[in-house]
Amino acid sequence: VQLQASGGGLVQAGGSLRLSCAVSGSIIDVMNWYRQAPGKEREFVAAITNGGSTNYADSVKGRFTISRDNAKNTVYLQMSSLKPEDTAVYYCRRPIGNYWGKGTQVTVSS
Repeated sequence: VQLQASGGGLVQAGGSLRLSCAVSGSIIDVMNWYRQAPGKEREFVAAITNGGSTNYADSVKGRFTISRDNAKNTVYLQMSSLKPEDTAVYYCRRPIGNYWGKGTQVTVSS
């Protein structure tokens, strides 16, 4: 099973980005997004179940949206109203089997 995250970049505060996580070798199942800022521990960002139920960290509620396209075996993280404190490497994770992608850098400038 391989997870490939993409879509990161540099954006100004208040801007938007959409991250993608393409899964190969298996169905996407339940999927998570995590992030790790410099000098901080990796933290949970969002999750989505097979049925489309979602869960978010309080810090991103109302600004981030996780979604899935089962036909493409891909999970997305739409990030809006970005803040400098959202700067981090973002990782996708498939909890079953504990598979992680390599991460994509998101940098939000003030």
